[in-house]
Amino acid sequence: MLKSIMIYSTVDGQTLSICNKLKLALEESGELVTLVSIVEAKSLPLTDFDKVLIGASIRYGKHRPELYKFIKENMTVLSSMKSAFFTVNVVARKPLKNTPETNPYMQKFLQLSQWQPNLLGVFAGKIDYPKYRTLDRVMIRFIMWMTKGPTDITGTYEFTDWDRVDEFANDFSQI
Repeated sequence: MLKSIMIYSTVDGQTLSICNKLKLALEESGELVTLVSIVEAKSLPLTDFDKVLIGASIRYGKHRPELYKFIKENMTVLSSMKSAFFTVNVVARKPLKNTPETNPYMQKFLQLSQWQPNLLGVFAGKIDYPKYRTLDRVMIRFIMWMTKGPTDITGTYEFTDWDRVDEFANDFSQI
């Protein structure tokens, strides 16, 4: 039985929701999956696992610094394992920005990171205006206004394509 570690970096929880869906699908295919936050992953030896999958969200155009720090500190092990990375961002709600080749945040990640995973994925995220602090609500609404997204601050808008998440799980189980 393959042992995989799934590591997530999330701001509002959508990346964790995606990881939970992936974990379920991978376990159904026979993998043993350990799901941990990027902070928790620092205390686990990656060499105890056969594969690694890292998922990270975008906030204000950037992945969190802890993601790059974790990759840098574990570069040798990550490079020796079968691996996957996915990013979660609301820009991916647009059809021409929802693949690893066309998503600007994935492209930026690949430029900033020396790690080259075997599999890449991009998933559209979720906007949950009622959950945000005031400043975040104002900023995200402004960004959505500029990019022709939803601006009603009483609403929650989920853009994640769960079928694509299932496809990514299948692809990860094959590497």
